[in-house]
Amino acid sequence: YQRRVHGGQPLYLKVVDMVGEWNKLNNVGVVVGATAPEALAAVRQRAPGLWILAPGVGAQGAAVENVVPRGVRQDGLGLLVPVSRAISQAADPAEAAKRFRDTINAALPTTSASTTTHAHPHALQPHQQAFLQHALERQALRFGTFTLKSGRVSPYFFNAGLFTSGADLNQLGQSYASTLLNSNIEFDMLFGPAYKGIPIATATSMALAQRGRNVGWAFNRKEAKDHGEGGSLVGAPLKGRVVLIDDVITAGTAIRESMTFIRHNNPEAQVVAVLLALDRQERGLGEMSAVQEVQAEFKLPVLSIVRLDSLIQYVETLAADHLPRLKDYQSQYGTRIA
Repeated sequence: YQRRVHGGQPLYLKVVDMVGEWNKLNNVGVVVGATAPEALAAVRQRAPGLWILAPGVGAQGAAVENVVPRGVRQDGLGLLVPVSRAISQAADPAEAAKRFRDTINAALPTTSASTTTHAHPHALQPHQQAFLQHALERQALRFGTFTLKSGRVSPYFFNAGLFTSGADLNQLGQSYASTLLNSNIEFDMLFGPAYKGIPIATATSMALAQRGRNVGWAFNRKEAKDHGEGGSLVGAPLKGRVVLIDDVITAGTAIRESMTFIRHNNPEAQVVAVLLALDRQERGLGEMSAVQEVQAEFKLPVLSIVRLDSLIQYVETLAADHLPRLKDYQSQYGTRIA
């Protein structure tokens, strides 16, 4: 079962994706053998929020130290480690139980909520960490001194256009898909505005299909085609509940144009959310950010894989030398409206 492949990926990950879809009431989990720690890590990365039962510690030979860090959630929960024979058959069951308890607690990651009272209230999810790590590796996210179009001097710069390979798009699509699925927003299709939204919507729809959600996607042409199939829409017909997907919102122009395009194409289509890679959480001319303005104007949730506060949290642990300038920038230009 562990070695079987379905659609180019391990079959057990396909099962995990299906379970994630069933888990609407947060009452479904998965069983992953503790004797397969790498599979356990893959399942946790694929399903950041699911509860996992991991039998195999003790009599079957799995080591707590290999199991807990790979299976526990960011909040320090989400993992059940049953130990029965190693306790019940011990010379002193009570002492054996205490020993396993202490070993499990010692194996918890030091950033998890159960091991420190100073844990961040919104711990980064695995897909957020993977996105930031990949963005840094591809230099789509850089630290330094960058003059923005607004004239502000920023200590960081993000450019999704530097995700230029198939592997890049696969990672990007997985991060978008995780963000969307974790939101529990009901949707029927994706719309990616030209141009950067096109590959993002494509990659995200493929990632969703790998997880059992086969939804349509579409994009607009900048100029209507007057031959062949004609028109300005490419892809699936715009209908049902639509998620508008792009990299960032700078002034909100592309979002407003997309909303007009979708309404004109099908007045009955309903945009239910906007999905971004990065929310800079940065004020415009007023007190609100461009993201907040879109939220207020269209009464829509705007989701993002990461925000500026997520980036600061990530930098705190991995690149602390950039932290002072990021916090200064946030203090100077960050949004003051929650």
